[in-house]
Amino acid sequence: MSIEIEVKSILNKAKKRDSWFLDNYTVNLYSSCSFNCLYCYIRGSKYGTNLEKSLSVKINAIDLLDRQLANRAKKGEYGFIVLSSATDPYLQVEEKYQLTRKALQVIAKHRFPVHIITKSDLLERDFDILHEIDKRAILPADLNGKLKGGVLISFSFSTLEDEVAKIFESGATRPSKRLKAVEKTLKEGFFTGISLMPLLPYISDTTEQLHKLFSTFRALDVKYVLPATLGLYGNDKADSKTLMLRAIKKHYPELEARYHKFFKYSNEMPAYYRNAFYKKMKELCTEYQLNDTILIAASDK
Repeated sequence: MSIEIEVKSILNKAKKRDSWFLDNYTVNLYSSCSFNCLYCYIRGSKYGTNLEKSLSVKINAIDLLDRQLANRAKKGEYGFIVLSSATDPYLQVEEKYQLTRKALQVIAKHRFPVHIITKSDLLERDFDILHEIDKRAILPADLNGKLKGGVLISFSFSTLEDEVAKIFESGATRPSKRLKAVEKTLKEGFFTGISLMPLLPYISDTTEQLHKLFSTFRALDVKYVLPATLGLYGNDKADSKTLMLRAIKKHYPELEARYHKFFKYSNEMPAYYRNAFYKKMKELCTEYQLNDTILIAASDK
């Protein structure tokens, strides 16, 4: 059961626009996440081992967002708002509270552009408001002419295999169903791409799986693919490193020693792996004619 809370602020201003996601602002309408991805960077003792049990709903978020965006609009401080940076905007609880839909209505009212990052197909419900934002949003001056609309949509995948997803992201919409949402979103004309963050070493980053991923996204004609390696943090029972290593031991015992070696002294994969990974991603993007940044993709389409 979710907890209803009130917060003092909902709009977070970035010090510098992120080069991956182009966010000037972030908004998180919920705290914690019922998708319960074991690898998630927000994990820790604050939320416990089951993120769904610590889920909070920011019930005063919409009024706050309306006021804060009105103030930014008066100053002409337009920029992309990312929904969401620390949780998914389309959790199961969104069907009851509809905070994301109401937030999009406020964003449309003040004419801000938006970037939605999600693992859910519930986004389809809000196509109507997203079309309004796409047509009427005011882009920041330096992005004028570089983007054709005010909506970016990134669907997040760590695997295309439903059985693998059940292990590592048990509460999220299954990848097979997510792919159908990607197809529908593209057919609606939204500028849509894929966040491959993270790919799982020796599980979803094998040669076979990578070609399946990239060929699938090429066939859908997504506009960009943003790949990243796995990072794991903390050694307490609720931390991502602990939970991932436990899952690997249970479901992929043949990989246990490798994962322990990778993350024994670091939160990220070894440099040799990361260098090879990004080289391979460049090769695959070239082979499948997919862009690896949003702005390059925008300039090509």
